Amino acid sequence: MNEFTMTRSLPTPYAQAVAQVREGLARVGFGILTEIDIAATLKTKLGVDVPAKLILGACRPQLAHQALQADPRVATLLPCNVVVSADGEGSVVEIMNPDVMPGFTGTPALKAVATEARELLTAMLDALTDGGAQ
Repeated sequence: MNEFTMTRSLPTPYAQAVAQVREGLARVGFGILTEIDIAATLKTKLGVDVPAKLILGACRPQLAHQALQADPRVATLLPCNVVVSADGEGSVVEIMNPDVMPGFTGTPALKAVATEARELLTAMLDALTDGGAQ
């Protein structure tokens, strides 16, 4: 099975991890377009309790524009979902690996955009785990 996510476990409490991810995304040029609080939504809609989980819809406009020019259908994959989840005393950060886009869409022209996005997002994840997102 293909790895479709890039994942890092952090020893950081959830609220702190969310703040660090927001800061890290901004440092690599991604803004946050949407937020979905999964735990709050499931509590409201279904009355169930689940661990804290937040989906941040992140976008780097230059990359989104390039991707849309290569294949307008890629809009269905935007924005880039960055998920922060509580995990015991720590947190987990998961991001859809942009490298899946060219194969998933069958559009080889997306390879350069996917590579750049992956490099930026990997740098952000590495900064979180290396203590660079103070």
